[in-house]
Amino acid sequence: MSEKPLVLEHVSFRYRSRQGAAIHDISFSAEPGELLLLAGASGCGKTTLIRAINGLIPRSYKGELTGKIRVQGQETTSMPLARISQMVGTVLQDPERQILGTKVINEVAFGLENMGLPRAEILRRAEAALEYLNISHLRDRETFNLSGGEKQKVALAGVLAMKPSVLLLDEPLASLDPASAQEALAMIRRLADEGLTILMVEHRVEDVLQIHPSRVMYMSEGEIRYLGDAAGLAEAVDFREVKLPARQVALRAAQETTPERVTFLPKTQRAASAPLVRFENVSFGYETGHEVLHGISLDIHPGDVIAVLGPNGAGKTTFVKHAIGLLKPKSGRVLVNGQDTRQASVAEIAATLGYVFQSPSHMLFAPTVREELAFGPRNLKHSAEQIEQGIKRALEIVNLRERENDPPLSLSFGQQKRISIAAILAMRSKILVMDEPTAGQDYRNYMNFMDAILQMPGFEAILFITHDVDLAVIYANRVILVADGTVRADGPPQQVLKDYNVLRACRVVPTSLLDLNLQLLPKTGQFLRAEALAKVL
Repeated sequence: MSEKPLVLEHVSFRYRSRQGAAIHDISFSAEPGELLLLAGASGCGKTTLIRAINGLIPRSYKGELTGKIRVQGQETTSMPLARISQMVGTVLQDPERQILGTKVINEVAFGLENMGLPRAEILRRAEAALEYLNISHLRDRETFNLSGGEKQKVALAGVLAMKPSVLLLDEPLASLDPASAQEALAMIRRLADEGLTILMVEHRVEDVLQIHPSRVMYMSEGEIRYLGDAAGLAEAVDFREVKLPARQVALRAAQETTPERVTFLPKTQRAASAPLVRFENVSFGYETGHEVLHGISLDIHPGDVIAVLGPNGAGKTTFVKHAIGLLKPKSGRVLVNGQDTRQASVAEIAATLGYVFQSPSHMLFAPTVREELAFGPRNLKHSAEQIEQGIKRALEIVNLRERENDPPLSLSFGQQKRISIAAILAMRSKILVMDEPTAGQDYRNYMNFMDAILQMPGFEAILFITHDVDLAVIYANRVILVADGTVRADGPPQQVLKDYNVLRACRVVPTSLLDLNLQLLPKTGQFLRAEALAKVL
């Protein structure tokens, strides 16, 4: 009888720097070809569990580990990390942390080179992994210039090339547009069907359920609270923590005896006002002869809450970086408060536009969270009292008050994302610009901080790039669809999001919440979150 690919027996771990166990008494095993979905709120222990399985605990993350972990029958406690990494492949939540090579082919070959394989074998396996993921066209591209979604696929190719028996995926959909996420899920399903054992941590539970995971594990406070088939998940979880299909959420909310949460309604646009930001026929390319943006013209007005949707590599981030002056147009111009960004410094623009990067590691640097949040306001010459009030308010909004003395880069990806948002909130800019604000966030956290942000006084407009269609449904009063460097649609969400043909052309996949809202629109007259639709069903 062959050994199971993965067995955990009574595994507990406490980080050296923290009180209390991060995971407690975890026991389960996984079969060959099993796809196990791991769900739960941020901080529930999912990432710690992955670190224990792939050997980073206790080698890189120090603390007290008890219990047994066996991979293919071999206990990993005394095994070198290099050996474990050949058996257990890991794709991290933030691909920035994983990619070391300057060129894609070098990155995919990196692990194989460390295994000491012959050059011909390395090239054969690296090319095969790229082909398997349909990214052979990226072979000679520089990794620095890839989109977040492309980086995610390259990181996965590097892991698959090593042919592990267990694959750990830490939020593999976080950086992917909806259509790419569906393709990734189909590929993950295929890998499992071909015999690979996969543990997949993912907040986008509704999406993963479509590929029929073998089992679902729900964790809370470091413990397994549910481990069984997908059908039993809906009753086992808190629907405010784990995002379930919209109709299920609405029906669960209808059964609640406690009063429903206040539903935030986006501000209506004040039409007769001068634009805060104006794009006039803007074109741009990073390389000569290759344009990323083509002739973009639009205005951002006070009162706008804008969701920018579109595929990976469509130019969404490039478009936003023009608004904040990080990039200057090759032709056309961008005006912020009537001033051409070519004549303004990034620091001057920062007083008007605060930008939260897609990858928090691109903007976090200070020794403590408090210092991180004080840096921007101090440079903008805010008073000591204003800085103190801004830090306190921002940490409360992102639910990280207890972390103010922690080093930002020691926190989880999801917590780092919230700190990067808090850093901009503390600056009190007029326009808040967020690139993928909900990546790495559980449902409760992202709903709470989006509610708080959109009800804060001070912001004249809010713009967020997102792959989360539901974020646009719930919060935006204007949706901009970007594809191939052009604006394909721009208008109210009820108008833009009803045309499924245009959505699919922009690699935006309709969700159960969008479906339900469009069905009920004659009754509601507006888009609402699933909990609020309970009254209408």
